[in-house]
Amino acid sequence: MDTFTARTSVDLLAVVPFVIGFHPEDSVVLLTFSASGPAGRDRASFHARVDLPLVEDEQRQVAALLREVATRHGARTVGLVLYTDDSAAARLFADLLVPDLLADDIEVVDVLRVDGDRFFSVEDLDDPGTPYDLAAHPFTASQVLLGRVAHESRAALRDTLISHDDEDAEAVAAAADAVVDGLIGAGRGAPGAGGISALMVAEARWLQTTVRSWVSSGAAVSAEEAGRVLVLVSFEALREVAWSEMSRATARQHVELWRGLVRRAPVDVRAGAAGLLGFAAWLAGEGALAWCALERCFEADPDDQLGQHVAALLESATPPVVWTPVPSASLRIFRTCAEPGTS
Repeated sequence: MDTFTARTSVDLLAVVPFVIGFHPEDSVVLLTFSASGPAGRDRASFHARVDLPLVEDEQRQVAALLREVATRHGARTVGLVLYTDDSAAARLFADLLVPDLLADDIEVVDVLRVDGDRFFSVEDLDDPGTPYDLAAHPFTASQVLLGRVAHESRAALRDTLISHDDEDAEAVAAAADAVVDGLIGAGRGAPGAGGISALMVAEARWLQTTVRSWVSSGAAVSAEEAGRVLVLVSFEALREVAWSEMSRATARQHVELWRGLVRRAPVDVRAGAAGLLGFAAWLAGEGALAWCALERCFEADPDDQLGQHVAALLESATPPVVWTPVPSASLRIFRTCAEPGTS
């Protein structure tokens, strides 16, 4: 997300749909703003959205979670937006969280309640609200020009990961089945472990080259190519090859690549691609999309390791700046090739 300075309450509201990925409902959104850390280094900002509970005990748990995340990441300035038609619930949550943030020397620049096309002062339960329209806001226009989309709801965001093209889905599934049959046949005909290892290394090289080409060119992915990639990334050692290609600079391109593949993936080979999409979305700062990707991942494989790793990153609000790409030479599939007999 490009740097944007919020000077008014409407500016703050304009940022939310794009940093979250959709227009929230019944939600708590905590926005943090850049601040200097030790030695003048900029701290990474982060943004969090969680469902707004109506029960006080549950609100206390959510407030404690947001406070812990904000303090752990060294937040110094935040904005709090509560999306609900329940003014009393919004007031209660603000009373539970804001004093603790202030006690932690975190400045709270705005506390708003949003209901439909109006925003309200949380402190004033009789506030008639102020109408606002984000469609013509400069920040909205700038994001649209960059090709970024804020979906109408979380359900609409999740729907971008579901295919509505039955003919293409059948073609991808048939291609995936053919790849599986080919690998099984090659395994049976291989002269030993070395033969199948050489085959998988060759597939890893093809996967690496192909992913690099797609990310740099944005070219369309055929059903045959999609089926092959989906099968390959269902193997952990080969999925690492695609994962190692990701960087913060290319995260958005990877998001679009793996979003398309998850949408087209048969369920039996979906988990690998969905885990990769979740990681790419986290790396791009698209937490809501990452969670939607994990739902698709865990539907296919509840124990998927990459999916669990991404879930841990999201739950701890770990910032993408910590990620350092893995050199391809260090990947186990290529080490195995370079050092015969190792595991």
